[in-house]
Amino acid sequence: MTATGKATQFEYKALHKPNQLIYGLGQTAVITGWTVKQAIAKHLQPEDYAVIGQLYSPTRGINLLIRNLLFNPHVRFLVVLNATREDNNAGAGECLLDFFRNGFKEGVCDTGKSSWVIRSPIPGYIDLEVEASDLEHLRHSVDCKEVKSIVEAVSLVKSYAQLEALSPWGSRLEFPMSIVEPSVLPGPRYGHRIEGKTIAETWVKIIHRIKTTGTIRPTGYDGQWQELIDLMAIVTDEPPKFYFPEPNYLPVDPPFLEEYTSQILDDAPYREGLKYTYGQRLRSWFKDDQIDQVIKKLIGEIDAASAVMNLWDVKDHEKGGSPCLNHIWLRVVDNELSLTATFRSNDMFAAWPANAMGLRALQQHIRDEIAQRSEYDLKMGPLITISQSAHIYDDTWDNAERLIANQYAAIFNQRSYYDPSGNFLIEVDGKEIFVTHTTPGSGEVIKSYRGKKPLSLLREICATSPAIQPEHTGYLGIELQKASNCIKSGKTYIQDQ
Repeated sequence: MTATGKATQFEYKALHKPNQLIYGLGQTAVITGWTVKQAIAKHLQPEDYAVIGQLYSPTRGINLLIRNLLFNPHVRFLVVLNATREDNNAGAGECLLDFFRNGFKEGVCDTGKSSWVIRSPIPGYIDLEVEASDLEHLRHSVDCKEVKSIVEAVSLVKSYAQLEALSPWGSRLEFPMSIVEPSVLPGPRYGHRIEGKTIAETWVKIIHRIKTTGTIRPTGYDGQWQELIDLMAIVTDEPPKFYFPEPNYLPVDPPFLEEYTSQILDDAPYREGLKYTYGQRLRSWFKDDQIDQVIKKLIGEIDAASAVMNLWDVKDHEKGGSPCLNHIWLRVVDNELSLTATFRSNDMFAAWPANAMGLRALQQHIRDEIAQRSEYDLKMGPLITISQSAHIYDDTWDNAERLIANQYAAIFNQRSYYDPSGNFLIEVDGKEIFVTHTTPGSGEVIKSYRGKKPLSLLREICATSPAIQPEHTGYLGIELQKASNCIKSGKTYIQDQ
């Protein structure tokens, strides 16, 4: 207490993510996990707490949180709310608790960089630039407690606020932090198409495209992201039980996926402090079960183009916290069920693989329900996602670069030479090049081209069939030039030789 009888007031200053925190004047930091931080703050006075913030990821968030605590040694209590299924899935709160309970050791993070590794079954890292002795001092100077509900969190914070103020455990500590500066090649900003057989393959291609040509811009959430606008990803052949590479380089594993899938398929009751789930928006938010609606719609009209599910509520404009997934469209063509999902904003590194797998599970559920309720036995068609803002946050740029270095070349070298635009047969007829365009499956002749100049022929072909794959276009240019050279030299031209 001060001489005036008023409680000592402290000022919390954040070095990292300052705009994502709620600031107070006390000595207790509150970590709310996936629970909305305002759900705790509204029950407290600023004098009760030092800071309130959310923690989503152990690999992305704990390092910055620890750095902020080291810079604010007046914080003597830490309350970690570990209350939701999302908290259990992500494991960030548990990993943070393990830091204070079990400590850390030297090792490498998931990008291969030397780091302090938290002694926890959940991967969590702290930069090696932070001194080990200071981390140990922090661990033994801050009283860290886990709580399981908002009521319990508020009660504990208020009880700490009644205690006499403690002296800071040390002086402010700030450590250097390396910054990744990506190199960006020129490329289109709007409208991109990426296709792969599996979600894993498609994801690596997505990350490569964004890291190669994405625009770097501020996020509004303290930091930067690299972004492409309107990216369409098509997954053609994801197996029913999902493909997980070995070793698994995806940011999702089967146990996490099982829990995440339920958040898309199942309804959820309202709980204070928790955002909607996608399942809640689909099942009950608008008073009707939209998943059941589209199943009935397609059974009644199998070729309908209006099997639509909507997750956007016009009230989201005023309330904030609007869903990233906004629109889902089902379509049956040639006895094949496809699903197209539109995201207004999509974290392509950390979230897209789980998003895609959850949507694929929804697609499978709808296919199976249609089969059980009707005579239609549909095949599983492609999964298509349209990410209007497809981005990678700066705190995962290291991970993205490592993923590309380790996986992209192998995936690219497994590419298929199939082109849905068809095939082209090239021959020499006298002094002219003759090109026959055929369908990709049956080989039916569609069109023919004739001329002497390779570039003119290539331009004509591409103008007529603008969807030809880029590699195929390059191949045609090479073969047309070879045919032209053979005409000039009098040699016999044979395609692909």
